[in-house]
Amino acid sequence: MSQIKERHSRNIGAVTEEEMMKIYSSRVLVVGCGGLGGNNIEQLARMGVGFLRVVDGDTFAESNLNRQILSSSGNIGYSKAAAAKERVHSIDPDIEVEAVCEFFTEENAATLMADVDIVIDALDNVESRLLLEDCAAKAGLYIVHGAIRAWDLQVMLVPPGSGLLHSLYTIPQEKTVSPSLPMTPAACASLQSAVAVRFLTGYASPLEGRLLISSISDMSLDIIEL
Repeated sequence: MSQIKERHSRNIGAVTEEEMMKIYSSRVLVVGCGGLGGNNIEQLARMGVGFLRVVDGDTFAESNLNRQILSSSGNIGYSKAAAAKERVHSIDPDIEVEAVCEFFTEENAATLMADVDIVIDALDNVESRLLLEDCAAKAGLYIVHGAIRAWDLQVMLVPPGSGLLHSLYTIPQEKTVSPSLPMTPAACASLQSAVAVRFLTGYASPLEGRLLISSISDMSLDIIEL
């Protein structure tokens, strides 16, 4: 592709034409297509990322409707990954989307991480996040970590081999149903997508190895050195 699409013309000025070309040629793996993943996929597609591999073995439930942008009353019981592909193609049919209707596992990790530039962590449990970090280290890939609970969110750019998620999640987490609102995953995913786009266009990130934590209930924000 040698010229900027009209649909991305409003990106120019915030990013250069050269950076836009890098975005067109970028390849992103999004693991999880729920609240965080759906919003990341939506924003990366609208930004113009040329290839998205979207991974989720789950289907939509009615309880997803309060926060998951890909869910609707009409697709309850439908594959989240398949819905993500359809949504992206409704935005931009030129984007290459590989929908993987499976959960991320140690067995499929190498295949899922092949020939991508960065990984978006949109998972909802610690065990899977730690596995994602281990597999990304082997693949030499950065992870854009994001997590939410109720009004609170956190985001970090995790370098391969740093073990930062293992350091962060040292206390065993109970498997409980966490409260989640419509605004929190959207806010967290916006930060994740911004970090990913800056990374893909060659900029150093202030969140590399540093954890941004925020509560949108009182608009507090801190960045913590790990």
